[in-house]
Amino acid sequence: MRLCNNAIVALVLYASALPLGAQQAPPKQAQTPAPSLSEDRDPVRSPDAAPAEAAGGPLHKESEGYVLRTNVEEVVLNATVLEGTRIVQDLKRDNFQVLEDGVKQTILSFQHTDLPVSIGLVVDNSGSMSRKRPAVNKSALDLIAASNAQDEAFVVNFSDEAFIDQDFTSDVTKLRDGLSHIESRGGTALYDAVVASADKLVADGKRPKQVIVIITDGEDNASTLTLEQTIRRVQQLSGPVIYSIGLLFGDDMSRSEARHARRALEMLSTETGGMAFFPKTIEQVDEIAAEVARDIRSQYTIGYHSTKPTTEPGFRRVQVIAQASGMGKLEVRTRTGYFPGVRVPKKGAAGR
Repeated sequence: MRLCNNAIVALVLYASALPLGAQQAPPKQAQTPAPSLSEDRDPVRSPDAAPAEAAGGPLHKESEGYVLRTNVEEVVLNATVLEGTRIVQDLKRDNFQVLEDGVKQTILSFQHTDLPVSIGLVVDNSGSMSRKRPAVNKSALDLIAASNAQDEAFVVNFSDEAFIDQDFTSDVTKLRDGLSHIESRGGTALYDAVVASADKLVADGKRPKQVIVIITDGEDNASTLTLEQTIRRVQQLSGPVIYSIGLLFGDDMSRSEARHARRALEMLSTETGGMAFFPKTIEQVDEIAAEVARDIRSQYTIGYHSTKPTTEPGFRRVQVIAQASGMGKLEVRTRTGYFPGVRVPKKGAAGR
């Protein structure tokens, strides 16, 4: 299956959006086509450009698993809490505060459970990756093996084009076969692959949490979308947490290219609540994959209703603060904000 560059999903750019971190928001543009999924090389339309439902919501344990109850006004945050480098896993609801555009919000739902996850494995298949793929594939499979048995994942291999080489499955053997489709060639259309994968997660993912794991060794040089447009699309979807593994060592790129690639991966991860890793050797990737698995398993899920009406447009910046007696300064990692909008009702269950 191929991730096409056809104009299928219109990417909505909000002129009223706040800057991304310290990045200045780009000026309002005409609608830009976003990549979307194709099946058997025949176009299949993705969801409409209206922001899709948040990856989460009030979760109830029922006979078939964790069921997602959709509420169009609920904002759901997946948050990792750190004391130094140690992940903190014993906090309660009262230890947290949520601010939206500086205004304190009332926490309505709170969980710290190993919730099943829908994962997109988005792996660079460009020419420079040919020698690295065997170790990368092993690490990606180790990440899945270290995860919840009820997780589901799909595999996207991308160069200047991107293909789904394995659709959603919990079968490690099928995922191994998908990762084995190595045709290292061409450029690096990372941003297009990320947007199409985020759209797929929101449309087809069945698990309460959603994650994209990017493994790449280069700077994007072939996408139709920019970095800022890519981040905005994920934010509009209230979309997945992105973990990036940048293999930026060796002589395959200049210092300038490596610096630009690092900045892009850091922004993709930071703005969505994930982490970016930059190993110095290929042997370190397996250890990083294990750390990503631990991070996913250790998150708190926090839900609240915004004090602003959903009809008020524009980017809303979110901050989560954690404090606990007897602990030092706690760092909370979560997405930096979201765009409000009508979300498509959907139910996700842990079991098949």
